[in-house]
Amino acid sequence: MFELKVEMHFAAAHQLKMVAKKCENLHGHNWKIEVCVAGEKVGDNGVLIDFGILKEHISEIIKKLDHRFLNELSFFHDENQPSSENIAKFIATELEASLNNPSIRVSRVTAWESDFACATYII
Repeated sequence: MFELKVEMHFAAAHQLKMVAKKCENLHGHNWKIEVCVAGEKVGDNGVLIDFGILKEHISEIIKKLDHRFLNELSFFHDENQPSSENIAKFIATELEASLNNPSIRVSRVTAWESDFACATYII
């Protein structure tokens, strides 16, 4: 099994409801996102997927989040608050669909909202 990891960053605001304390106030983060993809074998070129291609897919997803008020995005309505957990899930789900490659799967996505706090969505 091979696993690749790519890190990306974006800035966005959100407001969490029903968590009490200051996170219910509108606030923002400079998010660090770690995306891992995995596969059983590399291609004839010796790679699972070219890092540049993987970064292009992730960048398109990050564009949907960067400098946005996340609560306004349709994915984060109702029970899907724009928490670190749900941001990681959103990116994983979008990337899995974007790659559309049965030999490469998203294995996990971690959303860091600070240097000391993150959430990981494991598929």
